[in-house]
This record gives sequence, structure tokens and C-alpha cells, in this order.
Amino acid sequence: MTMPQTLSQLPSDGDAENSYYYQLMRRAIDRIDAPDGRDLSLEDIARDMNLSPAHFQRVFSRWAGVSPKRFQQWLKLDHAKRMLADRHTMLETADAVGLSGGGRLHDLFLRWEAMSPGEFARGGEGLKIYWGWIESPFGPSLVMGTERGICGIGFAAEAGEEATLEDMVSRWPKAEFVEDPMMLRPWALNAYGAGHGQNEKTPLFVIGAPFQIKVWEALMQIPTGHVTTYSDIARVIGNPKAVRAVGTAVGRNPISWLIPCHRALRKSGALGGYHWGLPVKRAMLAWETAETAETA
Repeated sequence: MTMPQTLSQLPSDGDAENSYYYQLMRRAIDRIDAPDGRDLSLEDIARDMNLSPAHFQRVFSRWAGVSPKRFQQWLKLDHAKRMLADRHTMLETADAVGLSGGGRLHDLFLRWEAMSPGEFARGGEGLKIYWGWIESPFGPSLVMGTERGICGIGFAAEAGEEATLEDMVSRWPKAEFVEDPMMLRPWALNAYGAGHGQNEKTPLFVIGAPFQIKVWEALMQIPTGHVTTYSDIARVIGNPKAVRAVGTAVGRNPISWLIPCHRALRKSGALGGYHWGLPVKRAMLAWETAETAETA
């Protein structure tokens, strides 16, 4: 998968022009996703960015792959309901119709390895977990990983960096944490579609209880640009009555974006909750809609 050019094209050190437009487009998307932003005119948004409407339209379309107006449409609150009606994936039949081939597992060339139940029960004891802040298409992201792969991604746009770090560290209270963003950067750039190693597998080291891991494995089968429901996930893991427990496991997913918990919706089409904030979930769904619509 190649993401739209926008914020996935993370600027390299010293690339002043890319850095300028990266920050500009981040501000533009934040403005569009504000409560009053989805009905703003092109002229209004361009004025807020200190650009002419024509220049802003060209720059946004080049970086995002879609026009500002279309991005506004995909961020509207009823977008999730339309996705559920049009792109609802029944996980039991995904393999049969070939949809799972477009899932995140295949798109990002992930290598999946899960911690054993015994290791999980020890609360991360004996683990050395590296961490660092790395920019993402959805704001500052906290990336964590062991020598075996990425074990955590959290987003701070809504919660703030201090609360996000505290949240993630609390999941493995007995682990040793070492700040080392450069160790994680190649994996993170691949995760956000901006790396140069797309032919190499990005490793995941999944730390969770057995039931949680079953739920997260089901999430990995939801194709990019599609959604499913909590009840569908409960059925596919063999616990059709465990919808609430499934929702809890989805909310505890430690590797947001790569394990796509943002693609799980309520039966009504409501977004449901999202651990890192509903604006981030809406942006992720809009991003994937833009990608699949433009490459269809």
C-alpha cells in the first residue's frame, strides 16, 4: 500500500520545503476537522492558511491526493454510517471474496509475533521497551518497540504527550523503558507509508492476553477502506455474546493504526469510542477512504 502523498511523506531532516508544507497541511486538516470546519469554504480555509484559494487547492490536493472539499465530506459525522452501509465487511466471508488480501496485514507487510500468555502475565518483566515520539499523519505518535518489533503506538493529538506516555507505560509496568526514537524510526516510517523499506516486513511484537490477541487478529483481517462491527468480531472469534468484552479488547489495542481498531463501529453506524479520541478515528477513516477511492 502506498498512502496518499500528504502527511505520509514525512520530511527528512533539513528538507525545509517539505517540512513547511507538512506543518501547513497538518494545520489545514486540523482546521477542517474542527467542529465548524467541515462546512468552511475553500476561500475560508485558504485564508486561515495565508494562501490564495488556487494555491491552497493545488498544494492540498498534491499532498492529500484529494481536494479539500472531498476531504471535508469524508470527515462529516455521517461518514461512518455511509461506510457501514457501503463497505461493511463480514469477517467470516472476507477470505472467500478475496477482501482480506487488502487488509492491513498484507498492505504493510507486517510480521506478527505474539507474546506468550506467561510472558504477558509477568507485566513485561524482563522486557526492554524502546520508545520515542515520531510525527504521523494523525499528529504526534508515541512508538514503542522491543528488539522483536513494534509493541505500541499511541496518538497524542487529543490526550497530550504526557498522558499518552503514562498510558502506554502503565500497560507493561515491570518493563524497562529506554528512550531511543532513532531505533524505532525505520519501522515507524514504514508504518506511516513514508519509509524506503516497503519490501521488508515491519515486525510487530503483540503483548496481550489470549482473548485480546484473538480480537486483534480479527481486526487485522478488515481491509483498508472497509469497516466491521463489534458483533461481527465477536462472531468470528467464536464468542457471539461477548460483544462488550470485544469492545473492551478493541479499546485496549496497544498498536493503533497497524492493528486497525479504528475500523470497528457500532451496529448503528455510530463511531463508538476510540482510545485516542474520536477526531483521530474520523481522520483515519477519512484518510483510508481517500486512499481507496483514488486508487480504485
